Amino acid sequence: MRYLPFVLLLALVIYALVDCVRHDDDEMPVGLPKAIWVILIIVFPAAGAAAWLVVSRVNRKAQQAASPGSASRGVPPVRPAPRRGVSRPVAPDDDPEFLASLEKRLRQPETPQPEPSPTEEDEPDGPTGGQASSPTDEDGPQPSR
Repeated sequence: MRYLPFVLLLALVIYALVDCVRHDDDEMPVGLPKAIWVILIIVFPAAGAAAWLVVSRVNRKAQQAASPGSASRGVPPVRPAPRRGVSRPVAPDDDPEFLASLEKRLRQPETPQPEPSPTEEDEPDGPTGGQASSPTDEDGPQPSR
């Protein structure tokens, strides 16, 4: 039980450090650089962490009040919502024109494909009369059995 204040202080300092490091450089409260805030939190753990938490929350509330279009936590959205009228790539299975063209192709009767004319390789009775050709010297040495 006597270690509880130290554990709570350690948790507060870790939370404040992580929050400070993840905060944008452009939006640092009171105009102090991020490095100064980190040093304050480490050197003066209780006062630095408490000061960071109070000042950063007040700063976020002020930013939220200044920009009513921002999210509820005061953090601006990652990307703006897509605007109507702006075309963007659509996956083929979501594209109505592509799906319509597939449907149209499926409903069309298949046209018979002309059969290709047989070549010498396809003919069973080739130049050797249907027998397998014997190996020649050009093929290289044949393995012995």
